[in-house]
Amino acid sequence: MASTTGTTSAPDAWEELVTSALLGTARRTPPGIEPGPGAPVALLDAAAVETVRRRAGLRPARAVQRPQPAPEDPRPALPAAAGRRLALLLADRPGTGGSGRRGTAPDLMELLPQWLAAANTHGYAAPPQLLPALLDAARGRTDLRPAALAFAGSRATWLARLNPDWRFALRATPGGGAALPSPQDTAGIRLLWEEGLFAERVALLAAIRAREPAAARELLTTTWATERAEDRLMFLDSLRAGLGPDDEPFLEQALADRSRNVRSTAAELLSALPDSALAARMAVRAGACVAVDHTQDTPTIVVEAPHECDSGMERDGVVPKAPSGRGERSWWFGQLVEAAPLSGWPGRLGGRTPAEIVALPVADDWRTELHAAWCRAAVRQRDAGWARALLGTPAAPEAGGPGAVSLAERAKLLGTLGSAERAEWVAGFIATHGLSEAFQLLGVCGVPWAAPLGRAVVDALNIARDAGSYPWSFSGVMGLAERCLDPSEAGRLEGLMAVPDEGEDASPGAGGYWAEAFQRLVTTLRLRAAMAEELEGP
Repeated sequence: MASTTGTTSAPDAWEELVTSALLGTARRTPPGIEPGPGAPVALLDAAAVETVRRRAGLRPARAVQRPQPAPEDPRPALPAAAGRRLALLLADRPGTGGSGRRGTAPDLMELLPQWLAAANTHGYAAPPQLLPALLDAARGRTDLRPAALAFAGSRATWLARLNPDWRFALRATPGGGAALPSPQDTAGIRLLWEEGLFAERVALLAAIRAREPAAARELLTTTWATERAEDRLMFLDSLRAGLGPDDEPFLEQALADRSRNVRSTAAELLSALPDSALAARMAVRAGACVAVDHTQDTPTIVVEAPHECDSGMERDGVVPKAPSGRGERSWWFGQLVEAAPLSGWPGRLGGRTPAEIVALPVADDWRTELHAAWCRAAVRQRDAGWARALLGTPAAPEAGGPGAVSLAERAKLLGTLGSAERAEWVAGFIATHGLSEAFQLLGVCGVPWAAPLGRAVVDALNIARDAGSYPWSFSGVMGLAERCLDPSEAGRLEGLMAVPDEGEDASPGAGGYWAEAFQRLVTTLRLRAAMAEELEGP
């Protein structure tokens, strides 16, 4: 066996070894290995050593001072059964979700986010030996990162300093894993704010904002005039958390900012404050455009859109140039209505309730534009009353409720309602319209689905199965059901796991697909129940 003594491992050592293996050692011998008959065996020895180094999470480099030990994690250890489950989830290859996937085996990678959320709820510490695999999984899936890094704790940043592949953990942690200054350390806060990296400053501002909104705003004002436009925009966006009337003076000043994007964001934030001066100005402008005509047989809303976008409108965030295909007047009108407080419309339109206002006919084809703007306002202002009025009943036509212009608008409106009410509304929609249009709506419902929603989904899938519907069109909903259906529903599904008789109009092979899909769904639900039990501990 040829000796590999004296070999040095550079950061690209693995690539060198792979290239030599592909080309053959006769054509290319890695550095540090003697050419000759023993080269292939020496290459395998070197690959084994390099594999151990890679699995340890440490990239080889020149000898330096030994790193300090990883910090202790004071959280309780993960139960043994849950640790074994995590190892299995991390070892699974990323699946294809529900998009046409065949077979009855669960897609374990799709269950990992749910497992991590549950483990974090229990407050467990991550097993040290699984941290490299956990960080590798989070590296490949950005949706996993917040939960994965919370579970990994401070050891994630310790490891990330040793392996550039995991540098995302440093970017996601203020100060690259260093603790933020304490609230009493005003000098440390000021130093980090003035000299820190941009990501550190954003994290610092967000942390202070969550704790003390006024202090975060005051810190931002100290350097606001000298910040870059793109940085001002990001900092301004952080004020969404804890937004309140005290932020109005600062936001009013931002309306005169050099950057149009900053001005637009400031205007959006001010319009979310119903008592702000900007909201009052927008209410006057929008109110001048909308009235009720009582001269017709039925009271009708009439619209007179603005004829120009003056400098005051521009200062208050109205974008003067309409997108391609949009008329200028309708574009300006929509922005005015979107920014006007919804609470003012009943008084301006005859004391009517939101539901009565939405039910009024609108003259001259302005209905779509007006209701779409009210939808955006309801979402921005988190107004559940207007959201209910615009949504209408779940039995309304599929094209939209009284005010919603699309299912996407409906999904946003549902987000303003409580979890239980949201699930009940979507369950009613599915019972009336089936699942073909419900995918976007299911995505905004809480997990696990409430009992009425779960029953509605299962019943709709059963109806589609019995009707011999083309099964692959429901694969997305099946994938959602695997992750979101309450595990207690598994018992109701056992009767659907058999291959059904295929009628003359059924799609070829549909029965087998449905049987596989329901078997996989039941297996996944039982697995999720087992995961929850394992996390509870012995």
